[in-house]
Amino acid sequence: MEAKESGASTIDVWGTGSASREYLYVEDAAAAIVLAAQVHEGVEPINLGSDREITIRETAETIARVTGFTGELKWDASKPDGQPRRRIDPSRAAEMLGWRATMGFAEGLQRTVDWYLANRELAESPPR
Repeated sequence: MEAKESGASTIDVWGTGSASREYLYVEDAAAAIVLAAQVHEGVEPINLGSDREITIRETAETIARVTGFTGELKWDASKPDGQPRRRIDPSRAAEMLGWRATMGFAEGLQRTVDWYLANRELAESPPR
């Protein structure tokens, strides 16, 4: 948001963008937690995840698109990519709870940006 609103022509992004990450929309996480509290009686951990990996490059491009940033993303390959992959196995959530994440990354990000724009004052106020 800051880059778009300031009229920045570029955003410097570390690495090559080839590393991947997994994102989980908060409403999906909340639904799974409530479901687990209602039906799960065991003590073993259950990973919650989207089961979808997205590259850092795709993440940055999606953020730019959703926020309306039209400048250039400048990849700085002299900086580290970080861990090549970050993905968890949510198969226990599917098996034990019958739960799977439903929100796609782009739609979840769009909803998050929309919420932020509608609630900016609240989002930016210091904690009490």
